[in-house]
Amino acid sequence: MGEIGLRAVRDDDLDMIYDQMRDPVAVRMAAFTAEDPDDRAAFDAHFARLRSDPEILMFAVTVDGELAGTTAAFPIGDDTEITYWLDRSWWGRGIATRAVELLVDLVPVRPITARAASDNAGSLAVLRKVGFRPVGKEIAYATARGTEIEETVLRLDGP
Repeated sequence: MGEIGLRAVRDDDLDMIYDQMRDPVAVRMAAFTAEDPDDRAAFDAHFARLRSDPEILMFAVTVDGELAGTTAAFPIGDDTEITYWLDRSWWGRGIATRAVELLVDLVPVRPITARAASDNAGSLAVLRKVGFRPVGKEIAYATARGTEIEETVLRLDGP
């Protein structure tokens, strides 16, 4: 599988991240995505904001130094939430699980919240392997699907 690591997102990563976040299969699976994944100006503005916000921990996920995706932790009100995105070519190899483990080790607060479309079995499995437990379900508008869907809310307690 190779060595999985986290590092700062660099300017030269942005073209590849943009392409990863436009993959139609991944976009549908993630469900809660940018309104228009093909809008490069909106992508650039979003990532500039994420990378400059001191309250957001954002990392590139690498495998043997190769960019595989991104992961981040960010405040939502009084909660801390995580997210991740992995290029589809890396799915099913344990990379997302390891990246999320590395991320939560860097987040000093608990609990940590995560969310996934309830039909996204892969993402739910990743989060459960790391120790997240479902704590509820919500109905939310999924931009990638153009409709409301069920979303599972998960929480990681403890160290």
